[in-house]
Amino acid sequence: KQWYQRRVAITAGGMDNTCNLSWEHRLYAFGACCVIGIFLSIFGTIELWLTQYTAFALLYSLGTLTALAGTCFLRGPMSQVKKMFDKDRLISTIVLLVSIVLTIVCGAVLKIAILALLCVIIQSLAFIWYTLSYIPGARTAVKSCFSGLTGINCPC
Repeated sequence: KQWYQRRVAITAGGMDNTCNLSWEHRLYAFGACCVIGIFLSIFGTIELWLTQYTAFALLYSLGTLTALAGTCFLRGPMSQVKKMFDKDRLISTIVLLVSIVLTIVCGAVLKIAILALLCVIIQSLAFIWYTLSYIPGARTAVKSCFSGLTGINCPC
């Protein structure tokens, strides 16, 4: 078998669960979740321009959650959840989850478009920062570029 066709054992919390998906199928599932998440977020953004704030908040946040859920296919759900709350990702994970909730509250409950839009911007930045934590040296490179462009040292 090729390296991407081997079955992968997921170790989570002391329990071994064998996943029946090959690595290739895991990558397909991850990619599908990312594409679906992007489309949901785009459709949500269209709803913003149509002044459908509830649909905007729900679709955009569902898109972010769908893309985030796709990472579970790569590592396994329990391993992914554990990694989300590592010390390197804890702040970005909390900001991301809180901004998703606030986006839904501001758009669907309060129906205040500007606040929902602000929460979406925070949600997007938190998702990018969270994603960069999985790429070795990516956060440092972004901080360096930010400091070079603005002259401000990023405290994060």
